[in-house]
Amino acid sequence: MSYVSPKDFTTKMIDAGEAKVFMATRDTLIRAFMAGAILALAAAFAVTVTVQTGQPIVGALLFPVGFCLLYLLGFDLLTGVFTLVPLALFDKRPGVTVRGMLRNWGLVFTGNFLGAFTVAVMMAVIFTYGFAMPPNEVGQAIGTIGEGRTVGYAEYGAAGMLTLFLRGVLCNWMVSTGVVAAMMSTSVSGKVIAMWMPILLFFYMGFEHSIVNMFLFPSGLLLGGNFSVGDYLIWNEIPTVVGNLVGGLAFVGLTLYATHAKTGASRKPALSADLPRDAAVPADTTPVGAR
Repeated sequence: MSYVSPKDFTTKMIDAGEAKVFMATRDTLIRAFMAGAILALAAAFAVTVTVQTGQPIVGALLFPVGFCLLYLLGFDLLTGVFTLVPLALFDKRPGVTVRGMLRNWGLVFTGNFLGAFTVAVMMAVIFTYGFAMPPNEVGQAIGTIGEGRTVGYAEYGAAGMLTLFLRGVLCNWMVSTGVVAAMMSTSVSGKVIAMWMPILLFFYMGFEHSIVNMFLFPSGLLLGGNFSVGDYLIWNEIPTVVGNLVGGLAFVGLTLYATHAKTGASRKPALSADLPRDAAVPADTTPVGAR
């Protein structure tokens, strides 16, 4: 699988974060738009498969195809740049600033949303034959998802908000693990295998991904879901974005950076005084007459 060592792929992570900070605005937006659109199509595909088979595990098994494609094509998700870009700042790469990092995040968020929303409109048209009839079975399922994961959280108040936030944290812990795992191999097959499992896990477990939600919730609103734009923003998108940031940065980016890029000092060998009492003592080979 052409394995890359942790020290080497951690350096690649920092290099990738630095490159994203200095990427041209048009390229950042285009890559983010395409990433959001492809992930939205994968989500629509997974929901369709789940509805048609009645087996959520089948949809989860197939959903990672979208993530693998967008990664291999060099497109950017907000969840990925949350993890990679700050590393270039922590590593004090020349020219990398907080402002540059926030600029990148803002552009990627905008591009992701536009891409996901474009697909949401297209799929809503397909599910309703151009809004000439009620949504089909898949469209109804998407509307139900939107309700359950907005007003469904709101019913529990602070406990619901905490649950939503932690689902966002766990989501990007897995998604960013997939991003990093792809760097562990130099072969396409190795990258795909490494990415597939953590992405499958987050989708099947129902964790909250800010970009997937940019498709699911606008789609739900277009298809008659019983929730509002305010419900979507307050009881899903905003807490999910914050949770994704914490999960990717704290549990993936910083942990790898701390232990592979900024490795702690190695412990010194134990002194003789620290040896066990029953340790063998070298025999005195000094000639008797010289003692």
